[in-house]
Amino acid sequence: MIKGAIFDVDGTILDSMGIWDEAGIRYLKSKDIEAPSDLGDTLFAMTIAEAADYLKEKFALKETTEAIEQGILDTVKDYYYEEAPLKNNVAEVLEMLERNKIPMAVASSSEKAHIEAAFQRLGILKYFQAIYTCQEVGEGKSSPLIFEKACEELGTNPEETYVFEDALHAAKTAKKAGFVVIGVYDEENRKNISKMKEVCDCYCDRMDAAIENIRLAI
Repeated sequence: MIKGAIFDVDGTILDSMGIWDEAGIRYLKSKDIEAPSDLGDTLFAMTIAEAADYLKEKFALKETTEAIEQGILDTVKDYYYEEAPLKNNVAEVLEMLERNKIPMAVASSSEKAHIEAAFQRLGILKYFQAIYTCQEVGEGKSSPLIFEKACEELGTNPEETYVFEDALHAAKTAKKAGFVVIGVYDEENRKNISKMKEVCDCYCDRMDAAIENIRLAI
């Protein structure tokens, strides 16, 4: 029986994973520089600082590395504040849980202020009792701490708490910690579909596919 729900944000609630591929391209565009289409792939494995170093050298930017780094971060911030959309059918899932008095929380690797701004703009902030971030708790999602903190806030036990995740490493962590894990498809994580299906209690190609699973558990 479901008594609580914990949601990831990027790739689960928000269709926002692509901004990390596009941030460098958007930043260069703001400088009237056309970036190669594969720049996102090049920057993917880099930290923000490493990406700033790369952009400065590759495109002979006059700005300092620190200014470039801040410019990339501002680009990402603007996306959450102004653009990041909900994934399809997320609102229906949240409404269904609220109607059935299932408390909800967020466990995310993103900036808390970015999440709150996007959720407020999209009208879904009201559904969540709390928003926890990896930065706030001091551990990434290879540790169960963020899920445990959210679960404590909800006042539920892991075995009766559903965790909605699109990332394989986070799904593994939540499952090992005793949570019921609902895998959610996201294009950025498509290479891990088969492994996600092995790890998760239920894997959904679309968020609305989770509705029937939730209905049976209420």
